[in-house]
Amino acid sequence: MKDIFEQGKKLPLMQEFYSIQGEGFHAGKAAYFIRIGGCDIGCRWCDTKISWNADIYPLASTDSIIENAFNSEAKSIVVTGGQHFSYDLTYLSKKAKEKKLQTFIETSGAYPVTGEWDWICVSPKIQKPPLPDLYEKADELKIIIFNDEDFNWAEEASKHINKNCKLYLQPEWSKRIENTPKIVEYIKKNPKWNLSVQLHKYLHIP
Repeated sequence: MKDIFEQGKKLPLMQEFYSIQGEGFHAGKAAYFIRIGGCDIGCRWCDTKISWNADIYPLASTDSIIENAFNSEAKSIVVTGGQHFSYDLTYLSKKAKEKKLQTFIETSGAYPVTGEWDWICVSPKIQKPPLPDLYEKADELKIIIFNDEDFNWAEEASKHINKNCKLYLQPEWSKRIENTPKIVEYIKKNPKWNLSVQLHKYLHIP
């Protein structure tokens, strides 16, 4: 069992479901979501704290996960967490590619990328910053704005990305009423940034 786990053929699966991407560059697009348990960063505002402890989630067959995604009629998968790159995702991305599924992933960048991905969204956390090469690989940089200091963090992070990376600021959900107007004004003064909102929460979809 240990060898199978280390090879990425089984993963601690928290959730899998077919829905609409609610935020960032691909907002509004249909996708099959794969949420993998386990996170050692522990953001105080995290909206999925139940994902932190990987031990409470059963090890699911990666083959079955990808088969479920394929059978859902989805054209793409979104892998999220948790800190999913603390596992080897080479096998998962390989199997997704065999099924002609586009592969999208969101990561804090704290762990090295494994596997092949069509789109990498880096959402860095100040308490455990990304590895330097993750910024270079990012197609999308998404900064969560919880307090005013996060604007400085956003600017610092933006210094390290590649020239084609899309830049997004997103209000932390519990402070969206307070922070969204601030973000709008900030973007008006700094138009390299785009606004990301959690569309799925406004529409009450998974």
